Amino acid sequence: MLNENIKTIRKSKGLSQEELAIKLNVVRQTVSKWENGLSVPDSDMLISISEVLETPVSTLLGETIVASKADDLKAISEKLEVINLQLAQRKTTRRKTLHWLLIALCAAIVTIFSALVVLNSPYLGWNYNDPETAVFGAAFHAFEYLFVRLAPIIFIGAIVGIFLTRKQER
Repeated sequence: MLNENIKTIRKSKGLSQEELAIKLNVVRQTVSKWENGLSVPDSDMLISISEVLETPVSTLLGETIVASKADDLKAISEKLEVINLQLAQRKTTRRKTLHWLLIALCAAIVTIFSALVVLNSPYLGWNYNDPETAVFGAAFHAFEYLFVRLAPIIFIGAIVGIFLTRKQER
């Protein structure tokens, strides 16, 4: 068990017997003897091996480690494919949501603009002697002033966004 685990983990880390021996300050033949089951490292050396191979001692002493097989790689690739499909689906959903939000924004701007045109600045004829009317009139005028100046810019940006988020034909 130990011999097979040392060999499997060493190979999985991409180390040769010689490279492992250099890191452990032993000769290559010693590593070969461990891997062939002809000798066993002492406890201090076992700890050094676990540090070099970045593997717990319990794993080295535990059950036999099986090298990854083609089936494992196939399962991993299938899981990655599912994840990629989910990410693509999420991206498509976000794009569609943004597309419809931009359309709704354009509709809201057109509706508010229409309402402002129909109302034709009604606050101009109000009696501003009442403080509440004066505050409401000033707020209405500020909204209208900002809306008339910012809405066209936002509207153009939304139209551009609608074209950028539309479904691409393939």
